Amino acid sequence: MCSELIAIIEKEGDWCIAYCPEVPGANGQGETIEECREGLAEAIALILQDRREDALRGLPEEAARDVSSFGEKGMIPRERTTE
Repeated sequence: MCSELIAIIEKEGDWCIAYCPEVPGANGQGETIEECREGLAEAIALILQDRREDALRGLPEEAARDVSSFGEKGMIPRERTTE
């Protein structure tokens, strides 16, 4: 199992509205559930990218930066950007 997020999807009139409780501010909308999910996925990706960029601002150049995935076995390193 990889990291999972919850999508709450509600129908309001002709529109579907979605949000992710684990990622504040992430929401999507669409005329179909699939459009709604796609919008939510894009919003989550943008928010996480922005948070990553914020976290790296001002970081000393000599600091090691690992890119990791999270799964059943815990944190799985994928890439080290500095030694």
